[in-house]
Amino acid sequence: MPPTGNHPAIHGTAGPAVAFCPSEYRELREERRLAHLWSAYGGRAVTTPESTGRQGRAPEAGAPPQEPPTLTAEPANTPPPPPAAFRPAGKRPRIWAASALLLLLVALAVQALRPLPAPTLSLSADATYTFEGSSPSLPWPTEGQGWMSVAGLGTMDRFGEQNPVPIGSVAKAMTAYVILREHPLQPGADGPSVTVDAKAQKEGGYDAAGESTLNTVKENDRLSLKDALSALMIPSANNIARLLARWDSGSEEAFAGKMNAAARRLGMDRTTYTDPSGLKETTVSTAEDQVKLGNELVKIKALTDITRLPQWKDPSGRTWRNFNSLVPFDNAIGIKTGSTTKAGGNLLFAATRKTGRQTVTVVGAILGQHRAPVIDTVNAVSKKVMAAARNALQERALMDKGTVVGHVDDGLGGRTPVVTSEPVSVVGWTGLTAKLKLGNGGTAIPHTAPAGKRVGVLSIGDGTGSAVEVPVELRRDLGQPGTAARLTRLG
Repeated sequence: MPPTGNHPAIHGTAGPAVAFCPSEYRELREERRLAHLWSAYGGRAVTTPESTGRQGRAPEAGAPPQEPPTLTAEPANTPPPPPAAFRPAGKRPRIWAASALLLLLVALAVQALRPLPAPTLSLSADATYTFEGSSPSLPWPTEGQGWMSVAGLGTMDRFGEQNPVPIGSVAKAMTAYVILREHPLQPGADGPSVTVDAKAQKEGGYDAAGESTLNTVKENDRLSLKDALSALMIPSANNIARLLARWDSGSEEAFAGKMNAAARRLGMDRTTYTDPSGLKETTVSTAEDQVKLGNELVKIKALTDITRLPQWKDPSGRTWRNFNSLVPFDNAIGIKTGSTTKAGGNLLFAATRKTGRQTVTVVGAILGQHRAPVIDTVNAVSKKVMAAARNALQERALMDKGTVVGHVDDGLGGRTPVVTSEPVSVVGWTGLTAKLKLGNGGTAIPHTAPAGKRVGVLSIGDGTGSAVEVPVELRRDLGQPGTAARLTRLG
């Protein structure tokens, strides 16, 4: 039952008793509760389902009790709402475009700063030239085996089965080759000294038994390398061959190992050396293999200056005759004779021929001549073959000066033509197919150069060597690749 009279819960002070109807009492209580909520929530407004004034009507009898008022404002310390789960759709394309532009600028900078590729030479002229006609047939002997080539151009002719046979003192050609690889000698120079040991002096006396020796040397004599090579190649001194082997390698066996290693490098696959002099019959080779060696020996002027001599005077003053009687006739330049009872007469020979503007070298070998006297026989048949080979050579005009033969490729699509700096002619024989090759001559091609700058060499030969070399030069200025080519390069 609601309070009546003086009730402090209603008025807060004593006073006369006032009678309230139930509806008025409920309205008063509701106002006080709302006032308390206003104060608790910082003075923010609250609402009730009805007006907060006292004009509301009392609920009808039997009506269910009213729900408490609902707050329509949040407290002042309510945290802010969470950020949206996705950015607005319009911002994302702009970010992507900016990122793509940045990546593009970085890529262009990298492209522009990359080192330029090295320029290269490419041949645009025909890669081969063939001399019309059938190949020459040289006047070979009726026994043994032979091979004839032109240095840098290839094989002209051959005969006989190329089976390994004893070669006698022709082996000394390899001895000279190994010595000069280990101890290079300039043309005209004497080179280092070689001290004669007791064994070389003793073996000098083997001439009494038929060996070729230098019998004028004594222990502790000092021979220049040039004199030692002269004794090796002209009187074919076995004792000096063995002395050079010991001087270079410490033993003859070790030196023979070097000889065989050199043979493998030169592609002399059917050659075996067992001693530096060739006296042993186990030292064997073929005419083809010896020509491979001869093509290397004719490049060594210090050696051909010796082998082209018809005679040589040793340090004691004694004169020795060259067993190769082809020199000095018909521009013959040696190279080495060799004979034993089993080997017969053998000769590795060479000669030069000037044809027009070009000078070429023919290199041949004939082995296994047994008609006595064998050295005279092999000299005679070799002379005929050498003369026929020289006569078979001919010169053909190939290009005029200023002919475009290729171009410099800058590696990025730019090409600058190169031309011959002089007329080009090629020496060969009927049936020969010569190969043309364009190279830089061992010098790097610049990125920029004026017209007329020499940048390479046109070579004509067999593909492994050349008999003709002509410089080539730029037809117009060579410039660096342009900006567009730099930025769009792929490699």
